[in-house]
Amino acid sequence: MRLFICLILLCVTLVNIVYAQAEEPVTTSSAGSSSSDAADVKPTAKPETGKTSPTAGKKKASSDTQPVSLETAYKREYAFLDAQKRELRAQLDKYKVNANSKEQELIRKINALERESVSRSAKIDQFNSQIAEAERTQAAVSERSEALEITYAQAEITLKNYNLEMPAALKEATESDQQKVDYLFKQALSLIAGLGDIQSKPGKFFLENGKQAEGEIIYLGNIAAYGVSAEGSGSLVPAGNDEFKVWKEPAADIAVALSKQVQPDELKLFLFESRTAAIEETPDKTILSVIHSGGIIGWVIVGLGAFALLLIFIRTFLLYKNSSDTRLLSDGVIKHVMAGQLDQARHMCEQGSSAITRVLASTLRHLKDDRDHMENIVHEAILQESGPLDRFGSAILVIASVSPLLGLLGTVTGMISTFDVITEFGTGDPKLLSGGISIALVTTELGLIVAIPALLLGSLLTAWSRNIKRDMEYSALRVTNAFLGSIDEVNPLSPNESSEQFAMNPQLA
Repeated sequence: MRLFICLILLCVTLVNIVYAQAEEPVTTSSAGSSSSDAADVKPTAKPETGKTSPTAGKKKASSDTQPVSLETAYKREYAFLDAQKRELRAQLDKYKVNANSKEQELIRKINALERESVSRSAKIDQFNSQIAEAERTQAAVSERSEALEITYAQAEITLKNYNLEMPAALKEATESDQQKVDYLFKQALSLIAGLGDIQSKPGKFFLENGKQAEGEIIYLGNIAAYGVSAEGSGSLVPAGNDEFKVWKEPAADIAVALSKQVQPDELKLFLFESRTAAIEETPDKTILSVIHSGGIIGWVIVGLGAFALLLIFIRTFLLYKNSSDTRLLSDGVIKHVMAGQLDQARHMCEQGSSAITRVLASTLRHLKDDRDHMENIVHEAILQESGPLDRFGSAILVIASVSPLLGLLGTVTGMISTFDVITEFGTGDPKLLSGGISIALVTTELGLIVAIPALLLGSLLTAWSRNIKRDMEYSALRVTNAFLGSIDEVNPLSPNESSEQFAMNPQLA
């Protein structure tokens, strides 16, 4: 604000200076100078009406004709501006005083408002904390009220199971919680005392064949019971609707002894939690029941496992048939070849039925050919025999690889079925979820049961087949070297050395 007032003063000063410079060449006095001269001239005596003083007329004429100097005009303008400056400065000082007083007053008001705002904020926080505390207190009271209502309802249901009921006047009372609690505790204590005794009462129960029999029921508190009748006796379990049935475990002698008030040496009993909840007998698990719980995918995995087992038996038979007496046969053929008895060597090979005999027979038929042709014949014979040796090997390994994937598929299917049941019926009854969970777990189990043995046996049979082919290669090489006179009976070639020789020859490798 102060800066704004100073700028106004400066602008006024500049305007006046410019105006004074513009009037300097004028010889006659300006309107401002005339007014100043008129202000400086002292008034004289008032002339008579209608008459003019000659002296005044002369002075007026002389003043109208006398020129004003530049210095005089400047001094007059300077005096005028100085007077305006003092007046503006006085106004500025007065404005500053007023502004300071108003500023202090505003500051006092702002401080008062801030204090009031802080005080109101503190009150608001206090009110909010009180409201929150009241809400928590109300919630706690509501929870206690709900807990009491649930307790009353459970107590009434329990009392009804034993033919006891809360009085109507006490049940309808709204402000008698203490009386209700006292009544319920008294009834509960008396009921517990009565249920803790051994009691014998006449009653009915079901036998193992489903027939209802009348007899004596011996209660061991509220956790076990025995039944004695002429048609059958034994330990009793709840059958639902406050009925009992004879348990499958034999305990007839114990029930009869208790009915005669004789303490048996061994007490076999079935402990139950409530008489109203029926006890279901858990069926014994069998292999078929486990597979059936896996669903269609479980049976598919079992079928693949049976097929893999059949292929393993067939492959084992083929490999055993083609690997019997390999070493003895090759040694006998080599002896005949070294002795020059090729016909006896061929006859010996023709009597055998294994793959190595057929490879050696083909080798003996072409011993007199050149070496390259003979090696091609041996290689062709080994390739021809490799087919039966490798038969079903890939199929077994494929089944071993597919079985876990089918198990995983069953797991996903079972989980989807479980979630469908949860969506429709909720999670209240766990028995509804058992079907999907059984499919999810049993299929994974069956897949691993099929895959692990199939993979192990398939790998062992593949290694066995590879050893048979190596023995055929080794025996054919020994027969060839024996015929060519390059065999050393004292230190014959080992299987590894023979494999290296065939590896060096592209036609036999």
